[in-house]
Amino acid sequence: MEKVILFGGTFDPVHNGHLRIARYASLKLNADVVFVPAKNPRWKKPHASITDRHNMLRIALKKEGTGSVYISDYEIKSKADTNYTIDTVKYFVNKFKNREICLLIGADQVESFHDWKDADELAHLAHIIYVERPGIIVKEENIKKYNMTPLSYEGSGTISSKAIRALSELDTPKEVLDYIVEHELYYIKDVKARYSEERFKHAVSVANVAYAIAKNNHRVDTNDCYIAGLLHDLGKKVNDIKQKEIMNKYYKEYLTGLPPTLYHQFVGAYLAKTELNINNESILDAIKFHATGKMNMTPISKIVYAADKVDPLRGYDSKKLIRACYKDYYSGFQLVLNENRKHLIKNGLSFDNPLTKSCMELYLGEK
Repeated sequence: MEKVILFGGTFDPVHNGHLRIARYASLKLNADVVFVPAKNPRWKKPHASITDRHNMLRIALKKEGTGSVYISDYEIKSKADTNYTIDTVKYFVNKFKNREICLLIGADQVESFHDWKDADELAHLAHIIYVERPGIIVKEENIKKYNMTPLSYEGSGTISSKAIRALSELDTPKEVLDYIVEHELYYIKDVKARYSEERFKHAVSVANVAYAIAKNNHRVDTNDCYIAGLLHDLGKKVNDIKQKEIMNKYYKEYLTGLPPTLYHQFVGAYLAKTELNINNESILDAIKFHATGKMNMTPISKIVYAADKVDPLRGYDSKKLIRACYKDYYSGFQLVLNENRKHLIKNGLSFDNPLTKSCMELYLGEK
C-alpha cells in the first residue's frame, strides 16, 4: 500500500532541517510528504501569524522544487480554537482511503506522546515515525506502546526555529530570510530598532552582498556572513560618550592611533554579543574590523569588509568589484582594499591608524 507522510508543526519559521528531513523521509519510505502547518497549536503560541508561516513554507518548498512534498491548508482553514493532531489524521485517513497514513514527529515529541489527545486512537489510525536526534533520549515505553518506528537520520543538523528567531543561526533558504526582512519578523524588529532607516537599508544590503559572495565562493558559512553583514553597523547609533565608555572598558588596546569615527565597529561587536547574544567569534570578529581591516583577517571578515565597501546603495558603480568577489573572495577583497585606499587618498581622508596600516601592508604590500 502506498504511503502518505504527514509532517505537522508550527514552522515558525521553516528551516532547512525541516526540508532535509522531509526529503529523506520521502526517499526512504517512497512516499509523498504533506506539510501541515498548525494555525492554533496546542503546546505553543507561534511568534508569526499563520499567514506568514504558511507563506514562508510555501516559498521554501517552491525553492526545493520537488513534486513529492507539498502543503495542506487543512488546519489553516480550521475554525477550531486548537488544532489537534487526531482531527488532522482523521481528515487524511478519509481523504486517502487506499493509502497508509504515516505521522512524522520529532524525537522530543516521543516523550510526551501519551499526553496527546486520543493518543491510542491516533496510533491506530497512523503509523507513528519519529526522527532520531543526537542528544535526545526517547521514551522506550511510548515507542513500544504506540508501535513507533525510528527514522535514522542525522543529516537534519542542529538548526531549530528558535535559533533562527534569535538570530543565532539562519539555516533556512535565502528566500525565507528575505521574507523575514520584508515583513519585519522575529529578530528584524529588534535589529531595525537599532538603526536609522537609511542605515538599516544599508545593513540589509551588505548582508545580502556578503551572503552572495560567500555562496558564489561555495563557502559553508554563508549564513554567518549574512548575520555579520546585518549587524556590522550596530554601533553607529550609539552616542559618542557611550562609545568612548565601551572602548575604554573593553577595547582599550585599540584606542592608540584610532580616530573616534572608527569606534563604532568595536561597539557594534560589543552590542551584538551582550545584547543580541551573538557568540560566534567569527561573526564578532567580522563586525569588529569591518571598517579598518587588520592583519590576518578571517574569511568572513574579508567578505564583510568587501561587502560593506561595495554595497550598491553607496551610489557608485561597484559591479566590477562585486563580480571579482564572486569569482574569488580573497583576490576580490584585495581589489576592494586597494580601491578603498585610492578613495581615501583622493578625498584627503586619513587611514594612518595601526589596524588599517597593518592590513594594507599585509594584503597590498604597502609600507
